[in-house]
Amino acid sequence: MCNVRRMLCTVLLALSVSGMAQGDIIASWQSIRMPPPPDVKAFEITDPGHTALLLLDFDTGTCNSKERPTCMASLPYVANLLNKSREANLMIIYSLTSTGTVAAVPPSIAASGDEKVVQSGVDKFFNTDLETALKTRGIQTVIVTGTMAHGAVLYTASEAALRGFKVVVPTDGISSKDPFGELSTVWILANAPAGVSRNVTLTRSSMIRFP
Repeated sequence: MCNVRRMLCTVLLALSVSGMAQGDIIASWQSIRMPPPPDVKAFEITDPGHTALLLLDFDTGTCNSKERPTCMASLPYVANLLNKSREANLMIIYSLTSTGTVAAVPPSIAASGDEKVVQSGVDKFFNTDLETALKTRGIQTVIVTGTMAHGAVLYTASEAALRGFKVVVPTDGISSKDPFGELSTVWILANAPAGVSRNVTLTRSSMIRFP
């Protein structure tokens, strides 16, 4: 019985210390200064045949002025990128959420003809043929747009970078429910370790130069 009591006391003490530590680190976040927005750089498409534009999870059910106003605000920039990409014969790829449909993609950026569509969770490489489709076309660079920034954009862009693709993220072509989701995403992509940050270029849609 004494051993049981001692064991229970040890467990309770450990839980108490753990809770205090957790409480301390959360409290410390209140004093963290917001990092400045990462630098954006111009990007020139020199090889359109080996470049793809990804449009991730755009859906009228969420990309609207009520649910996600910054997504609505991003549509003209994405549409402009899409039009220029089609003119330059870039590969165009759409993604859908697990419950999304092609018909729900906003009309201004709707899929056309036989443009590739994949459907998955936040990582569009997971359980899809996205990587195969890209490599079959010899794609080396992907321009990633979409919503949400801290969902499909973050995970798909990171996976693309880790798989050896060069990744270009126009900051005005991504969106979240909360602006912090957008800021945190670009901060992570700019500062992530390993092969992510060195393969990612942050830019604006107007700073992407087409041939």
